[in-house]
Amino acid sequence: MGTKSVVGSKTVGDRIRADLCVIGAGSAGLSLAAGAVQMGASVILIEQSRMGGECLNTGCVPSKALLAAAARGDDFAAAYEHMRGAIAAIEPHDSVERFSGLGVHVELGKAKFVAPRFLEVGSTSVTARRFIIATGSAPLVPPIPGLDRVPYLTNETLFDSAPEPSHLLVLGGGPIGAEMAQAFRRLGAEVTLFESKRLLGRDDPELAAIVRAQLIEEGVTVHEERRVTAVEAGGDGGVTITCGEGDASRRISGSHLLVAAGRRPKIDGLGLENAKVAINDGEPLVDARLRTTNKRIFAAGDVVGPYRFTHTASYQSRIIITNALFRLPAKARYNAVPWVTYTDPELAHVGMSEAEARAKGHELRILRFPFEENDRAIAEGATAGLVKVVATKRGRVLGASIVGKHAGELILPWVLAVQYRIGVSKLAQAIVPYPTMSEASARAAGSFHAPMLFGPRTRRLVRLLARLG
Repeated sequence: MGTKSVVGSKTVGDRIRADLCVIGAGSAGLSLAAGAVQMGASVILIEQSRMGGECLNTGCVPSKALLAAAARGDDFAAAYEHMRGAIAAIEPHDSVERFSGLGVHVELGKAKFVAPRFLEVGSTSVTARRFIIATGSAPLVPPIPGLDRVPYLTNETLFDSAPEPSHLLVLGGGPIGAEMAQAFRRLGAEVTLFESKRLLGRDDPELAAIVRAQLIEEGVTVHEERRVTAVEAGGDGGVTITCGEGDASRRISGSHLLVAAGRRPKIDGLGLENAKVAINDGEPLVDARLRTTNKRIFAAGDVVGPYRFTHTASYQSRIIITNALFRLPAKARYNAVPWVTYTDPELAHVGMSEAEARAKGHELRILRFPFEENDRAIAEGATAGLVKVVATKRGRVLGASIVGKHAGELILPWVLAVQYRIGVSKLAQAIVPYPTMSEASARAAGSFHAPMLFGPRTRRLVRLLARLG
């Protein structure tokens, strides 16, 4: 069997050897491949489906494009045209041609490990000094009776099929469910959302309630704390859901069903048992350096969590490059990972929630500043919002949440505060341009010292100094 070297793009034989072999061309895989090859490593990138992975094709890009089109009042046809245009504009950046141009050897096909340091893609054999599993995740379909016998949408089919539902049933009240419920309601569909626990349950309940109120005001019917117990075919090709139990149960019919109940790692058929990679709770078991139980194999992105975000995947790719190429023991830390739900209003968070901080025994100061007291928000008619900061008694920022217009843009200073242990005093002293919504964060930080600054001790000091002339 011949061997071909990736360096110099030689194409001799049917065995490839490289420094790194990256399995999956989603956010993590693309970041790893591009970074490593530009640092001088030889790289093989394997993708069995579409370059760009979920983020480009079925996740971040199409969902945010659809939200934007719905917000400006497009109809279904115009919204989907805008969405496809957004994907097409970004696609070249993630394409085979671009990565081949960078010097990455791209193999299209399904990878399967046949030994701890050896895998196959079709008839091609691959060996590498290090492997990275970056195969992403797939929609989690809950075991609800009858669900397997009705047609349903997931994020993997929603954006390709371009449905025009008269009544969309949304199963799951996390970020995807909330975002798509609002988007399709604004596109003209009746929407009913089902969540067995609390809507946006990972977020601060005080701020999530503001998003919930907006969804309801726009006409989304929200069923929380009620378990879906059955799904069956309805009339005219639709779907009927039963939620609740006993006398409290209800049957609700719709034209389409969207399942947005979470994600699961994609590892089926990878042959990880042949690679001596242990699995824990359905995903590759990794240490803090993102190494699997086979120390020559790493894992990153949605396939390994703990947060399934594009920006987390990019962060993990940097950790792996440091370990795999430079052999420095970099470790992943997740205390300052932000996330954003792109509803209107947006909901952003970083660090500990109030409940988490109290559970850890911290003595807290909770700082709040409402958008209704921010001049820019008032000028734009966007006063439904709040900055909430979780700080220690001494002013260290443990976490922050923002709900309101542009919350995803406004969370960055709080990410820096959590990551680099910046106290609220520093943020309060920053000069913030007026009028901006960023002032809401500065005012929230400033409220930490307000009781002391404007309290009786300060007034007594001012009067004393005044008497001294």
